[in-house]
Amino acid sequence: MKPSKWDARIRRAEELASSCPFASEGLHFYKHVTGLQKSLYAKFEAACGSQKTTREMGALRKEFDPFLLLPLFPSFLSQIEDHAPAPLAQAARDLRARDAQRWQQLLTEFWQNRAESPPLSEPVEALLSWTFLQPYAEYLADRTEREPLHATPPECPLCLTKPQVGVLRTEGDGAKRSLICALCANEWEYRRIVCPACGEEDVSKLAVYTSQEFGHVRVEACDTCRHYIKTVDLTKNGHAVPVVDELATIPLNLWAAEHGYTKLRTNLLGL
Repeated sequence: MKPSKWDARIRRAEELASSCPFASEGLHFYKHVTGLQKSLYAKFEAACGSQKTTREMGALRKEFDPFLLLPLFPSFLSQIEDHAPAPLAQAARDLRARDAQRWQQLLTEFWQNRAESPPLSEPVEALLSWTFLQPYAEYLADRTEREPLHATPPECPLCLTKPQVGVLRTEGDGAKRSLICALCANEWEYRRIVCPACGEEDVSKLAVYTSQEFGHVRVEACDTCRHYIKTVDLTKNGHAVPVVDELATIPLNLWAAEHGYTKLRTNLLGL
């Protein structure tokens, strides 16, 4: 991912914070987080270069560099303290007071657990780990030569993480569907009428919900496994940034919860 993509996320968060007051606090925090992640990404690139390499499917998870990551972690926690809501700020403060051995244990555990939520005894520690490691994962993904996919896997082909959000893009007279990884932000094609949680293909069991307030974002839910994912339709709003618009559309999460659906993967705001 080019560093300019981080700027696009920040700009979109600013726009949506103005138009979606119910999500403004979370989006302002997300804007600060994205600025930190942009800085981390630049440091990884400066230290390791921009040359691409070939990786086997899922092999990104095998690359964890504590010598690169650990020196950057306490500064990251300190900056989270300055901008996070009180509970998360306190957790960052407490974690910063621990030693490097605990940091490595925490980050390694999260990385090896494929970023499932929550993989740790303390979900807030999982959230801090995810936020810190995401730009590292994105850096590795951007330096990976993409092999053609001969299937449509429900998990990221690079790091085997569940998707955060779906995307619809124009293709011919219709739209093709992709999924975006919750960790490394890799995007891969996925069939339109299939549940990414359980593989259900019966259209009568795949519910779609949209609202007038967010006409370009839809809830795609499955009555078989009772999971859902939000999909951003770029054919209806080309200015949307999927990972940011997914954060802002909180009323859609509420609708899904009221109807007994569980989100396939929570986001960086814990929603």
